Amino acid sequence: MSDLASRPNVLVSAAWLAAEAVAMLEQAGYAVRCTSGYPSEEELLANIGEHRPVAILHRQCIINGTVMDAAAPGLRVVARHGAGIDGIDIPAARARGLTVTRAAGANSRSVAEHAMALMLTMLKDLPSVVGGMREGLWEKTSRMTRDIDGMTLGLVGYGAIGSKVARMASAFGMRVLAYDPYLPGSGLPGPGERVATLAELLPRSEVLSLHCPLEPETRGMIGAQELALLPRGAILVHTARGGIVDQDALLAALDSGQVSWAGVDVFAKEPLEADSPFRTHPRVVPTPHLAANTPRGAAGMACGAAESIIAVLAGRLPALEGAVVVQGSLPADLVQAV
Repeated sequence: MSDLASRPNVLVSAAWLAAEAVAMLEQAGYAVRCTSGYPSEEELLANIGEHRPVAILHRQCIINGTVMDAAAPGLRVVARHGAGIDGIDIPAARARGLTVTRAAGANSRSVAEHAMALMLTMLKDLPSVVGGMREGLWEKTSRMTRDIDGMTLGLVGYGAIGSKVARMASAFGMRVLAYDPYLPGSGLPGPGERVATLAELLPRSEVLSLHCPLEPETRGMIGAQELALLPRGAILVHTARGGIVDQDALLAALDSGQVSWAGVDVFAKEPLEADSPFRTHPRVVPTPHLAANTPRGAAGMACGAAESIIAVLAGRLPALEGAVVVQGSLPADLVQAV
């Protein structure tokens, strides 16, 4: 039997994992097994039956109770390749004593940069300006765009990503406001003014940028009523999770002019349907959930997930703050000490 065949397996629910993360897992004594592409449940179950993993490094598929049971009793940890925990059945994991982790903050700079890129693109009307150039127009004197300096940015969420957006926006001369009910203390650990409620934030936000997780309390949080509270002609930047925004309400707000632009990287259903109006709406800048897709962002998420697997299987906390979502078999005193 080869050395690789004798090692415990880590199953990656994708065809590829960053080389740095593979090396970390192999140096820790694990064999890395990747599926082909992003597998269906049937394909994932077949891979589990073949490899009997002690950990699943989850990228994009559904990890439900059926999948967890198929990997029992060896499976101990499900590690998310990303900051969110989309696709993982958390109650099922908790009921089975599994530890669930996420790569919290590992891709934060990449996502913050993408949010700023969308913001600048829309404030400078680049999609329509470029479209005019391609149609033969020369709108040097007939078109005006907007300065970012002096605009007011409202942030929903001031964690690893939101706080970086605040620093970048402040450097551009924006006034920064932030609403984050989960942030400890009364102030902000970075630039900006903290506001107590979403209703207080929205009327002051010429640009609204979302950086909160998708939870029961945030699902549909930005709907018709919330969009109506924004200053007329406001801009929405959405790089968080698709279900946070009511997409029909957003389209209606764009059509009415209440929202002048929307830069959207995440959608309620992904991949986005080929006939979705978000692909063709003249006031939408859509991107395919790629805000974190830079070499550094991808490597950071992969290595964060790999380190979490290694740590949990060794009975210790992962290095990334906030990585543990479900405690599972980790000692209670460790988790309580975070």
